[in-house]
Amino acid sequence: MLVDHSQESLNQAVERIKGCVPNAAIAGLVADLSIEGEAERVVERVVREMDSVSVVVNNVAARRYEAIADAPWETWDEIVRVNLLSFVSMTRAALPHLRRCGRGSIINVSSVHAVLGRKGMGAYDATKAGVLALTRTLAYEEAEHNVRANAICPGFTRTPFHARRLGAKGVDDLVPPCLLGRWADPVEVAYPMLWLASDEASYVTGATFMIDGGLSA
Repeated sequence: MLVDHSQESLNQAVERIKGCVPNAAIAGLVADLSIEGEAERVVERVVREMDSVSVVVNNVAARRYEAIADAPWETWDEIVRVNLLSFVSMTRAALPHLRRCGRGSIINVSSVHAVLGRKGMGAYDATKAGVLALTRTLAYEEAEHNVRANAICPGFTRTPFHARRLGAKGVDDLVPPCLLGRWADPVEVAYPMLWLASDEASYVTGATFMIDGGLSA
């Protein structure tokens, strides 16, 4: 089940996946996960249509390019709700089902800037650091239920967001200051997430994985 606040983006993602995997059991649902009741609605529908929940990937973010001294309180409120509280709402709604399945996996998508400083995006970076703390606490609290919680920190990734913001040429012209000297293809971020979701990572919890081409080295 894919969840997004944009119906258009959701439809495009569902159709792309169906084009690659014609028999995929996939559906989309529009929701604002910064509202706790919306997360509960999402999980109820997933259980109704797909029987259970064994993996939750929290991958949502809002950003504003404002210094801490300049960002209005409303900006902080919005970004904390989207970037941190939506992870909490979705996880809390899914936890009873993750516990019941006996091998649940929570994958929280943070950012390389959860651990690397910079200027101009204080609210975004602070909430992404909060995601790492949330992940570690979840790992402690849910280990007895055999629910694992891990986080990944992507670096420069060639997503549609960056392609729209910079333009295709702008992305090509910008060489990321990481050891590999290039942008990640989104699939290079997806593979570690797929591994964390699988039983191959059954002994991994409370971990943070830097998927950043060596930017944080």
